[in-house]
Amino acid sequence: MMPYSIIVNVRHPGPAVKLFSFKLRRSVEPRQQPRNKRRVKIASCKCKGLNTEVPLTLMLICIYSIGDTLINSSSNQDKEVRVHSENITRILDRLLDGYDNRLRPGFGGPVTEVKTDIYVTSFGPVSDVDMEYTMDVFFRQTWIDKRLKFDGPIEILRLNNLMVNKIWTPDTFFRNGKMSIAHNMTTPNKLFRIMQNGTILYTMRLTINAACPMRLVNFPMDGHACPLKFGSYAYPRSEIIYTWKKGPSYSVEVPDESSSLLQYDLVGQTVSSETMKSNTGEYIVMTVYFHLKRKMGYFMIQTYIPCIMTVILSQVSFWINKESVPARTVFGITTVLTMTTLSISARHSLPKVSYATAMDWFIAVCFAFVFSALIEFAAVNYFTNLQAQKALKKATQTTALLSAVTGVLESEEIVSHSDSNSNLKKRFNSMAPQKESAANVEPDPNSNVPPISYSAPGLPPSAQPQSHTGTSKIDQYARILFPLSFGAFNLVYWIVYLSKDTMEMGSNI
Repeated sequence: MMPYSIIVNVRHPGPAVKLFSFKLRRSVEPRQQPRNKRRVKIASCKCKGLNTEVPLTLMLICIYSIGDTLINSSSNQDKEVRVHSENITRILDRLLDGYDNRLRPGFGGPVTEVKTDIYVTSFGPVSDVDMEYTMDVFFRQTWIDKRLKFDGPIEILRLNNLMVNKIWTPDTFFRNGKMSIAHNMTTPNKLFRIMQNGTILYTMRLTINAACPMRLVNFPMDGHACPLKFGSYAYPRSEIIYTWKKGPSYSVEVPDESSSLLQYDLVGQTVSSETMKSNTGEYIVMTVYFHLKRKMGYFMIQTYIPCIMTVILSQVSFWINKESVPARTVFGITTVLTMTTLSISARHSLPKVSYATAMDWFIAVCFAFVFSALIEFAAVNYFTNLQAQKALKKATQTTALLSAVTGVLESEEIVSHSDSNSNLKKRFNSMAPQKESAANVEPDPNSNVPPISYSAPGLPPSAQPQSHTGTSKIDQYARILFPLSFGAFNLVYWIVYLSKDTMEMGSNI
């Protein structure tokens, strides 16, 4: 025999709990009987709390009692829920009875204080070109409206957004916001609560696109303080004032995982409040400054390292022979065009500002070094050609002088031997071999003609163009001065900008 166990729990609204337990035992006839002929016999029933077995009739009475108890308990619970909701409905109806949501709390009396705090769920991206940033926040406002005090079974009324339109709420707006979105999917993302003492908590989920003025003098080693300014649109400080709910240090929360910035590090935030004067009165303006520090990795890879390598490449031409004019010309022109391309591409990620940034100064100096290398080769080539022209001119003058002296000597010899035809013929016949062997012939020591040696028939060595091979003195100086000056510039540049506090404070924006 196998026992059946059925446990039924019945819980009443009162403190007492009744627990009934039935144990049913069955006896089954042998399996030889056909299935449709078998019979199950209920032997006894036991109620928890009773140590005796009860007959089947009493068991049925117990089951009936349990069913009646369950039905009564369910009806009592439904009745209590209905009474509870009716009480809350009456409370809300009483609160809204005669309530004018066009008037602020304490109208004509004390100033309404609105306490605020911000929880940032997502920060970024930041646009340098448009000078703006985007973030997703929970914007919370708390104030006291004594017209909404109530007494009831609960301390806080947790309501949805439908109640917001029926009561007064602050007309808060973001002064430097370009576009703000209140999320409405799947329903308006608003939290509204009313406490018994009339304190109201109103929370909205917003996506804010705000302006961030940037001064890019130290770009890309710069830092910025992007403000978020908000306040009342219509109520001056004589009617509404804003304060930070958790104090200046904890009223704005930015978790580490909420920052989604690629080019910046969010290093912190500060809060402040100020009074702004206008034609319509004085208004309280609450300001949050988000301090951003730019990351340099992208700009080092895309701009600084290519510029340094281009300058080094331009200085390699100092070690090429000065006669290799095509090679050195290609070096100079290629590096100049490369620097021009780098300077143009570096400006694409920046707004069109009228002043020079730190990167602009670096590119300009690198461009000057590259252009100077090209000018240096032009100077080397010019002075080399000038020296060659001077040597050629000197050789031409020497050749002319030699021709004149040779002609005079020949005339004197012809006149002195004119009386003898045979000697004249011999003289003329001997002139040709003398000119061919003039390299070994020395002039008369009594004459004023300097000794002349020929390297070619009829031409002196000075008359032939000399090849000016070797290294120019300009190249020798450039090999030392250019690398030293470029290294000194880099040393000063990086020390100045990396040791400088480039964070733009909120008061300077």
